[in-house]
Amino acid sequence: MTGFVEHGKLFIGGELVDPRGTGTIEVVSPHTEQVIGRVPHASRADVDLAVSAARAAFDHGPWPRSSLEERLEAVGRIKDAIAVRHEEIARSISSQNGSPYSWSVLAQALGAMMVWDAALTVARDFTYEERRGGVLGPLLVRREPVGVVAAVAPWNVPQFVAAAKLAPALLAGCSVVLKPSPETPLDAYILADIAREAGLPEGVLSILPADREVGEYLVGHPGVDKVSFTGSVAAGRRVMEVAARNLTRVTLELGGKSAAVVLPDADPEAAVQGIVPTAWMNNGQACVAQTRILVPRARYDEYADAFAAAAGALVTGDPMDPATQVGPLVARRQQQRSLGYIAIGQAEGAKVLAGGGRPAGLDRGWYVEPTLFGGVDNAMRIAREEIFGPVVCLLPYGDEEEAAAIANDSEYGLSGSVWTADVEHGVDFARRIRTGTYSVNTFSLDMLGPFGGYKNSGLGREFGPEGYGEYFEHKMVHLPSGYGSETDG
Repeated sequence: MTGFVEHGKLFIGGELVDPRGTGTIEVVSPHTEQVIGRVPHASRADVDLAVSAARAAFDHGPWPRSSLEERLEAVGRIKDAIAVRHEEIARSISSQNGSPYSWSVLAQALGAMMVWDAALTVARDFTYEERRGGVLGPLLVRREPVGVVAAVAPWNVPQFVAAAKLAPALLAGCSVVLKPSPETPLDAYILADIAREAGLPEGVLSILPADREVGEYLVGHPGVDKVSFTGSVAAGRRVMEVAARNLTRVTLELGGKSAAVVLPDADPEAAVQGIVPTAWMNNGQACVAQTRILVPRARYDEYADAFAAAAGALVTGDPMDPATQVGPLVARRQQQRSLGYIAIGQAEGAKVLAGGGRPAGLDRGWYVEPTLFGGVDNAMRIAREEIFGPVVCLLPYGDEEEAAAIANDSEYGLSGSVWTADVEHGVDFARRIRTGTYSVNTFSLDMLGPFGGYKNSGLGREFGPEGYGEYFEHKMVHLPSGYGSETDG
């Protein structure tokens, strides 16, 4: 995407309409610090209009009453269009949030397409209705769409997270109001264009770029049946509090401080090569990033040198340059946050092994060097708090018991990995870690399995049949005695 991008309308109920408010959102490049786009800022009146349209579409429209095959076909058209336009989507996202373009192609755009595709697979195989033999007689158990969904997506992976919410909600037969982050509203207009061409019925989808205040109004709206939110723990708590006023169902995917544990028998080269991309992925702006690296104390110096060299070799620069591995952070506040944590880490007594400031020659843009701290104790703030920037901690451990204890000693439980020569032993170690997603000798986030967090990392799941099931209510129908207890798929 090149040049200035401006949109004057909002996508409400499937059509581009004039906003009811007068506010605007200016999109600023994290690389140049220049304004690169402008869109309307949705108002409360726009939320009312979108929720009303979604409510009418769900209560009276054809979408929830259509066949599964009809919904599969429509959502399939969205998936196919994203695949066709993936480079445009990747450029748009990188220009807004600083993701390296090469990573955006794979994770932001094609990753989103994979989410849509996996949801189609799950929906085809899902059990929507079944017969059971009950204690008092035969039962019919139905799974029915939950209703109007408010989906709130963050700026770090906007299309990936939007897909994680929209694809299952739409396939279930729900109508959706999506609120993109004000930092990344431009790619949402590409999605709106795709959705309109896919032929979704009137009212089924609205997209409202807005700030947190309007987002809070949306999640607290009495016309909303379910909220799916991705963001910080503090914001997630507020979403849950507001939604509770209406007893609105809530799914929360929140923060992480995940540990990559290198066991003594691991191949050092493979561990370093595998962990570094996951520790500094998306400029450190990833909730699943492996930001605590645990290594055996007996080999600490060896690993410290290897990880420091790997971090120092990461190419930092213009996110649109195909060679760039670490781009700028999304906003000045995020840059200042990371630099502030670097100062905190030094004050706590940790040692900067790599990075530690702004990159040389990049005085413009919201850049922070890929930074690695050594000499870290798990009680330090830099090891306990989610920084959401390119700042990673290296922690030593004595034995596996201590490694597991350190990995679990966190208010978060979203992701993690273990690196070992013995895969079965790695699986045993994985069973000991209280986290929702775990990998052995790799890092992966498979869209056919459940993704979500333990502890403060969230509530509920996305992806797989477990995530799809979050968009349904369960209904039990008692049948007359003798009617039969055979099971239907």
